[in-house]
Amino acid sequence: MTKGKRRPNAVGGGKAWDGRFREKTNELVEAFTKSVTVDFRLYADDIAGSIAHCKTLEKARVLSTTETRKIVRGLESVKRELDRGQFSFLPHDEDIHMAIERRLTEVIGPLGGKLHTGRSRNDQVALDIRLYLRRHLDQLHEQLIELQRALVMKAGANRDIIMPGYTHLQRAQPVLFAHHLLAYVEMIERDKGRLRDANGRLNVMPLGSGALAGTNYPVDRRYTATLLDFPTVTANSMDAVSDRDFMIEAASALSIVMMHLSRLSEELIIWTSQEFQFIELPDGFCTGSSMMPQKKNPDVPELVRGKTGRVYGHLVSLLTTLKALPLSYNRDLQEDKPALFDALDTVQSSVEVMTALMRRLNVNREVLKRALQGGGLLATELADYLVLRGIPFREAHGITGRIVRTALDQRREVAELSLEELRGFCDRIDKSVFARLTSAAAIDHKRQIGGTAKARVEQRIKELEQLLS
Repeated sequence: MTKGKRRPNAVGGGKAWDGRFREKTNELVEAFTKSVTVDFRLYADDIAGSIAHCKTLEKARVLSTTETRKIVRGLESVKRELDRGQFSFLPHDEDIHMAIERRLTEVIGPLGGKLHTGRSRNDQVALDIRLYLRRHLDQLHEQLIELQRALVMKAGANRDIIMPGYTHLQRAQPVLFAHHLLAYVEMIERDKGRLRDANGRLNVMPLGSGALAGTNYPVDRRYTATLLDFPTVTANSMDAVSDRDFMIEAASALSIVMMHLSRLSEELIIWTSQEFQFIELPDGFCTGSSMMPQKKNPDVPELVRGKTGRVYGHLVSLLTTLKALPLSYNRDLQEDKPALFDALDTVQSSVEVMTALMRRLNVNREVLKRALQGGGLLATELADYLVLRGIPFREAHGITGRIVRTALDQRREVAELSLEELRGFCDRIDKSVFARLTSAAAIDHKRQIGGTAKARVEQRIKELEQLLS
């Protein structure tokens, strides 16, 4: 065989690894093991990693400057084809990594075969996923900021509206509608923190780990990391190629984002019902019934609520895939990407549509005002009034409970009872009690940090507007 020429493939399969095999891959196996339709979306990250690897090989004097320049130009040409949808995949392209390498060799000739020097698909894939996930977690972080802005804007536009606050889905105490919305802003702020934490731990460069043991070439891994904007490199080659903790952590953070969106969705669904009618969703975000002409269904929040379970499932899928894998790389890990990609897609689309919905949500002020009547919403105010007049809280609680029971039996509000009637339960009550028995007073007295007092809520809105600007 002529020196330097590639020996014709012994089995005609066209695989990069088939020199050791006498038999070509079975068609069923070919179809079963193929992942290019899933990992296609990694192409930009794969090419970015390949360019950095190529420059590292040049620094290690494995490639000449001329060879590096040709390979980089070839990779950029392949990326343009992929960007424009002009890339032709072949039946034996197993994954996006091998498809790119195959096309690179077609574009620049046998020199393309040098790109994979000192690199395995194991560390190549580990790098690509980190690059992809880092970028998309950054995008999701920005999307969550937009959702926060929408919630703060809606809170600011309705800052004077009082509504019933609930525990156990029973009316509890008056709160500002804005205060209720801002609770979700706080949840999302924690979501952003979890995404930043996850991004910090995934932001470690694995390339140079080889298949599992490292590489025989004098590559400068820190130089590669600098080219790809990684602050550090992995410390153990076996862990680097088999680690998917960063994906599990991201999937966990994504699941919590969806849990928060699902809680918000549930409230929107309840609030739009005929029984509540606290809000109205824009027509463009609802659907009708194929049978019942009167229906206006809150499909968007319902779907977000439903998709939450799907994202949870992806987290469990990743945990289950990893739970019994021996070191180092195993083909099971091919199944990590469908779960991660769909979780990311689902969360990003859910955040986007909920942001648009919240911007156009309408609040039914009069309905919320009427909802403050009945149910003893001011009972805690009365109990606290008695405490301030020297009665122990447990005793004040019992007195107030009897007063509320009497008012309910008579279908009256506590504030509608006369002073004489109230003094029949406790002689320390005087006419000053009536100044406390209003929703506005109940709101105003919650002045501590985090309370629902108007001044506190107004202050928090201003803080968030500055924070999110």
